[in-house]
Amino acid sequence: MPDIWWKADPQDLHRLADRVSSVYVERSHLDRDENAVVIINKQQTVRVPAAMVAVMLLCPGTRVTHGAIRLLADSGTAICWVGEQGVRMYAAGLGPSRGAGLLQRQAWLVTRPKQRLAVARAMYGQRFPGEDVSGLTMQQLRGREGARVRKIYRTQSQRTGVPWNGRIYKPGDPHAAGDDLNRLLSAANAALYGICHAVITGLGASPGLGFVHTGSALSFVLDIADLYKADYTIPLAFDLAADGLTDERDARLGLRDHIARDKLLNRIIEDVKTLLTPDGTDIDDAEAHLLWDEHLGTVPGGTDWSAEDTHIAVIGPEIDESGPAR
Repeated sequence: MPDIWWKADPQDLHRLADRVSSVYVERSHLDRDENAVVIINKQQTVRVPAAMVAVMLLCPGTRVTHGAIRLLADSGTAICWVGEQGVRMYAAGLGPSRGAGLLQRQAWLVTRPKQRLAVARAMYGQRFPGEDVSGLTMQQLRGREGARVRKIYRTQSQRTGVPWNGRIYKPGDPHAAGDDLNRLLSAANAALYGICHAVITGLGASPGLGFVHTGSALSFVLDIADLYKADYTIPLAFDLAADGLTDERDARLGLRDHIARDKLLNRIIEDVKTLLTPDGTDIDDAEAHLLWDEHLGTVPGGTDWSAEDTHIAVIGPEIDESGPAR
């Protein structure tokens, strides 16, 4: 049984599925005290056990010490540096996985059209329960998905009485365009992207190797997040707009509560694993120091292979700088 959190080693604690989904920090200073991250601002000081957090979102106005970053990294907490209101992600740190097994499997799938299409169909299949999508092309799947999303927006508008005039989104600055409902959607989606990114990196997969989306460093994050928008961010945004709650913080906190209520982290973890290993193959995520070999596949790293070298070295005598011999 692991020791209490302030004495235990960070990696002894809390599987990804058991963690708090996210901690959002802005206009604060982050430091380390034992195995806790201390968040300090003019109003309060908050201690957060690092190994209990899936992702730490660092927003403008945030300063962080080297000690805090090291603790979060050792704890397997994903760290995301995001833009104002948590919308744009500029950089991200590692999650708890240190192995490359799942990443190699993902790369193998995404670089083979037949296997990539199978994964994409599986993603769309989750959105059309009870329907056979195994024979549909990507063009057909995109068309059906577009019709489904439009229907969801109409249904939510009728349910809440909030007018819907279409999705307005400005890449790079989504809060600068659209009405309150559109801004709530952007804020809720941004929070969802952070959670999905934490799970993907936490499992050792790549956020950039997408199957439906492509060309972005977050393509796979967008793929996974799209599986949950109809159940979470879209109805949440309509509910908030109907209640007159239009601040982006309302969307972020609302999504956080829904994630905790439904244990969404567990679901995302299982969905990512199922999509990348549909046959139930167990991927070892242990860190391995190996070298690639074109004949053997891999050979151990950290080994002196000079005994097998066949090169010849010719070394002349040292130069006598005192002048020519007499």
